[in-house]
Formats: sequence, C-alpha cells, structure tokens
Amino acid sequence: MRITLIEPAAPGFHVYSFVKQIRMGLPLLGALMTARGHEVRIYAESLSEVDWDDVLGSDLVGISTTTSTVIRAYRYAQKIRDAGIPVVMGGPHVTFLADEAMDFCDFVVRNEGEETLVELVEYLQGRGSLEDILGLTYRAANGDVVHNAARPLLDSLTELPWPDMSLVVNGDKVSPSPILASRGCPYGCEFCSVVLMFGRRVRTVEAAEIVKHVKQMKPRKLFFYDDNFFISKRRGRDLLTEMIKQRLDVPFFAQIRVDSVYKNGRKDTELLDLLWNAGCRIVYLGLESSNPETLKEYHKESSIDDMAGGLEALHERGIKTHGMFVFGADSDTPESLHKTAEFAVCYGLNSAQFLVLTPLPGTRQTAQLEAEGRIITKNYSLYDGHHVVHWPKQMTPYELQEATLSAHKHFYTARRILNLKPKTPMYHKHQLEGYLMSRAWEHVRENREYLRELKEYCDSQYPPTPTGHVFRKADFETVTQ
Repeated sequence: MRITLIEPAAPGFHVYSFVKQIRMGLPLLGALMTARGHEVRIYAESLSEVDWDDVLGSDLVGISTTTSTVIRAYRYAQKIRDAGIPVVMGGPHVTFLADEAMDFCDFVVRNEGEETLVELVEYLQGRGSLEDILGLTYRAANGDVVHNAARPLLDSLTELPWPDMSLVVNGDKVSPSPILASRGCPYGCEFCSVVLMFGRRVRTVEAAEIVKHVKQMKPRKLFFYDDNFFISKRRGRDLLTEMIKQRLDVPFFAQIRVDSVYKNGRKDTELLDLLWNAGCRIVYLGLESSNPETLKEYHKESSIDDMAGGLEALHERGIKTHGMFVFGADSDTPESLHKTAEFAVCYGLNSAQFLVLTPLPGTRQTAQLEAEGRIITKNYSLYDGHHVVHWPKQMTPYELQEATLSAHKHFYTARRILNLKPKTPMYHKHQLEGYLMSRAWEHVRENREYLRELKEYCDSQYPPTPTGHVFRKADFETVTQ
C-alpha cells in the first residue's frame, strides 16, 4: 500500500515556533510499514508543507494529533475522506475522545498504536476482521461507533524498529537529532496524560542498543525525547557509562527530574560526573512551581529544597538548565506566581517557560475542572499552554494570563541576554528565542484579540459556583436590585 502519515502543526505563535522537531510516533510507524513492504511518506508541518497531490494519491492516510493541533487535523481528515481515501487517526487527544474523532475519520487507533496499525493495514488488504483488532475504534455497518477492547501495552520495546527519519520530508532539518529509548512513567502529575497513554510500567531499550544506534546516526547533537532520562537511575547510570565507554563524544540534551541529582540534602556527585562526561550539556526540568502547596496539588513528589539544591549542583557541574513551570493550580495566587518567576531568576536557570495549566482530555485535572464548570472554552486551538482556558480558584482567567505574560518578561530581560557568556553560542540562541517569545506573543493580532475578549469575559462574569454555574454580573445585579 501507499501510506502517507501527517503530523499537523499547532496554529499561532507558541513555544515551539522556533523548534524544528517531530514527535517519534510517525517515524516509528513508518519503519514498521516499510519493513512490511509498504511505501511510506511522512509530512510534519513544522518541517515542510503538506503536498496534497501526494497525499490524495495514497491508499491510506494516518494523522497523529495532540489537542492543540486537532482542529487542523480534523479538517485534513475530512478533506482526505471526502476524496474517498480511508483515514486513521491516533495520538493522545483522539485516544480519549475517539467518538468525537469518528465524525471526521474512518478509524481511531487508541493508546500505543504499533500492533493495532499493523493489523488494520492487513485488514484493508483483505486479511482478518475489524472486530478482532484490539485498541481500534470504527463504525459498524449500521453506523454505530464501535470501540474494540483496549490493547494491552507492549511488554517490551525490544522488538520495535528504530524510527526512520529518512521517511520524513525535510527530516534532515531536525536538530538536534531525536532519540526515544523509553516509555511509561511511574509518577502521577495531575495535569499529565503520559501515564494514561503509555502506562506506569516503564519499558526501555538496552543501553548497548541505544549506543549502537547513535553510532549509526552519527549526530552532531542528540536530544533524548524520553519523558524522564532517569526514570530508573540504575538504567540511566548504565547508559551513561556505556556512552563514555564507547566514546560517543556527542553533546546531548535530556529531560530529567531535578531530584535525580539532589534529594533530601544529598548531591549525587557521581551521577553529575557521569552526565557531564557522557556529553550532557542541557537538561530540561519539569519544576512546575516554587509554591509547596502547588507541588503537593500536582502530586509532584519533590520539594523546593530539592529544586534549589539540584539547580545549584547542575550549575556547578556546568550543565545548562531549562525550567518548565505550570501556572494556574487551585493553590496559585498572583503573588505566588510572581515568586515562582523570581525563583527562576534567583536560582540561575539559563532559560525557562511559564505555561498555563491546560485541561488535556483524559487527565484527572480535566475531569475535576469539567465537573466544576471551570473550563471556559473548547476551542482546542487555544490549548497550547499560552492561552488560559479555565477559571482558576484564586484569580480570574485574565489575571492568570497577565501573571504568565509578566513571568516571561520578568525572566527574559535585555540585561540577561547581554550578560550571557559568548562561549555558549548554542544557548544564546535558546535565550534569544525566549526573549522574542516574551515580548512578541501579545502583539500577534490573534492574541491581542484573545486578550481583549478574555478581559471582557472576566469583567462580565462571576467565578463558577460549586454547582458549575457561571453567573453574568449583569444578571446578578438585576436580581439583587
């Protein structure tokens, strides 16, 4: 079969506007399909425009989507289905809202999609039956939507091929080179859908296989996409040791928890040395907040002392730090959010992003906000972490939006950019992008209109009641008169 896979871009100006990256799902599925003799082309809109003549010549089109890209994805799916080509969709948004997605596509692959897609393609070639494909959603002959039983998560990643970036149009533009070597997460952050998609049991690729693959890639720089590089410290140590032993000598970046290197007053010097000697130069840290109550609310399982000690330890070892914060918890106030921005400055983060809590489908956080009537829009194009789409408990949505914008401006000052040492040009680009985002976002026409409409909405409404009802201020004043 001739199969085309598409990853739509998120609309507007956002934190990833400067990033040339692609998620690893489609290159992995593409590798599975080509190994079975199919012809595969992958379009990621962050890298290239979609060639619609090519797409509409396909036998099957797959679209992978997140919540912020789903409106565009649905539009594409409808266009392709109208041309008589079967469309299958996957990704976190449609996994949890499969009924919604079925208004636009023919099939939904839920959760991990490798085995499900293989069996679906076999069905389209005349083998097997839809009823037997676990993890698949489709329409029965009578038009009813059918959700087959969930497919158990893979026991191991060993049998999967490595993602094939050569199938991606302009895949050579991706920098740093991506690699994904684990799935799953044992933690339970309230706002995160990773566990719901990939489970709590962590599955990994063996260190020797990772190093072998990196040698074949021959990257200039490497970025581990793993949600937590140290999901197991033993596994992390083994991988770092193997990288040093094999003399990879490739600068790499990774996402870690800050308490991996500093916990309960103890610095893990050995681990820090391994990180540095293996080539780690930047770590991305999900810090979320400097408010202890917010960390508790998010089930973050880390402390402010761990954060402060970990940042100091990383800086001493020369590893750059990028902090990621989530604003809008029930325990947040304008004052606590300002203190979090001040924390990022005082503890020397090299760069930071302050994004608003976003009610992603499937999460416990979203279920609570929906039950309390606090989600103020279902315009999924706004679900990008830059737009407030829920009513927080201790401020208005507009006050939360203002606090988020102010945090970026407080962190990214001209003095901070000018004082950056010239010996780190790679990170200079990172900081300049942050500075541009902090100054330019609210001047984009669509964002100006959104800010105006949000302010007008907050000026005319009272916060939701415990029953979830939102009173207009004008109606309330009429009743009391």
